[in-house]
Amino acid sequence: MLPGLILSSDSHVFEPPDLWATRIDKAFRARAPRIQRIDGADQIVVEAGQVLSGIGLISNAGARFEAPETISGRGRFEDVPRGGYDPEQHLADMRLDGVAGEVLYPSQGLFYFRLKDSALMSAVFRAYNDWLAEFCRTDPSRLKGIAMVNLDDVGDGIEELERAARLGLAGAMITELPLDERRYDQPEYERFWATAEALEMPLSLHTATRRQGRIRGAPGQTLRDASSRATKAFGPATSMCDLIFSGVFERYPRLVVAIVEFELSWVPHLLDTMDYTYRERTEEAIYRFKGEMRPSDFFHRNIVLSFQEDAIGIRLRDVIGVDTMMWGSDYPHSESTFPQSRKILSEILAGVPADEQAKIVGANTARVYRFDVPRLTAHA
Repeated sequence: MLPGLILSSDSHVFEPPDLWATRIDKAFRARAPRIQRIDGADQIVVEAGQVLSGIGLISNAGARFEAPETISGRGRFEDVPRGGYDPEQHLADMRLDGVAGEVLYPSQGLFYFRLKDSALMSAVFRAYNDWLAEFCRTDPSRLKGIAMVNLDDVGDGIEELERAARLGLAGAMITELPLDERRYDQPEYERFWATAEALEMPLSLHTATRRQGRIRGAPGQTLRDASSRATKAFGPATSMCDLIFSGVFERYPRLVVAIVEFELSWVPHLLDTMDYTYRERTEEAIYRFKGEMRPSDFFHRNIVLSFQEDAIGIRLRDVIGVDTMMWGSDYPHSESTFPQSRKILSEILAGVPADEQAKIVGANTARVYRFDVPRLTAHA
C-alpha cells in the first residue's frame, strides 16, 4: 500500500491564451506570446510569426490511457484540461488523482527560454510569475509555484528571484543549458547562487528549457528530434557537472538544484565518471575541493531529481540515493500519469520498503519545497 501523503514535484499549469496580452509590460505587448490557430491547430507564436510549438503534447492529460492514438503535437485550446488554467479545477483534479500537493511549472513558458531577445524573455517571465503567484494563492498549502528567471543579465535575474520570493513562489527555474560561453561554471553567476541560497529558493533545470536550439516537434520536424529527445539528459548533466566541478556547492552548501523531468537511471554512471575524472584526471578537473568531498558527495547533498516512471532508476536507488528522488505526475501533459498516478506508483514501487516509498512519493518534495505536512495530512 502506498504512503498516505503523495506530492507531485513536477506538475504544470497551462497559461491562458490572453495571459501575456493582458499582463506583459506595455512596451512588449505587440510582441507578446499568443496562441494562434494555424491549419486547424493552435500554435504558440511570438512576434511576427515565430512559431515555437504546437500545444497538443503539453495539454493532453489522460489520453495515453484512453486514446493513445490521438496524441499529437497538434491541439486546440478548447481541449486543454480546465485544471491547467483554473486553480479550483486544478485542485479538484489533484483530489481525483490522489495527490495532496503539487509543485507547478509552466507549459508554454518552457519554450520561451529559446527567445533570442533577452529583454522580451524577461518581460514574458515577469508577467507569468505574477499570474502564477495569483494561481497558487488559491491554496498556498497545496500549490507551490516555480518562477521563471532569465540569467542573461545576472543582476536582473537576481532582482526577479528576489521578487519571486516576495510573491510567495517556492523556487525558480533557470535554463537547463545556457549558451556555451555562459555555462554555469562562470564567476558572473556567483551573486545569483548566493542569493538563491540566502532566500532558500531551490533552483530547477527543467526539460525543454535550453537557451538555444529548435523546439522538439516544432514545424520542420526531422528524424533528429527523436535523437534529441532520447539524449535530453545530457543538457542538465552538463550543467550539473559545471556546478559541481567549479565548486559552486562547496561555496554555497545550502543551495539546492532540482533536475526535473529527466528521470533517474542516467545518474549512476555519471556519478562514477565524475569521481574518476576528479581523482584520475586532475589536469581536467582544475578546481580542487578544500576537504575530502568528491563530486558524487556534492550530488547527494545538493541535487534532487524529479521523475515520473523510471522503474530502472528505482532499482538503482541505492546508488542514486533515496533522499534525492522525488516523484512527479507531469499533469496536464500527454505523458502525465494523471489520473492513474496511484496505480502507476504502486507498480513501480512494488517491493520498495515503506520508509523509502514515503520519501520518494512525498517526504523529499515536502522537505525541498517546504510543504506543511501536518496541515496536509490533517485535511487528507
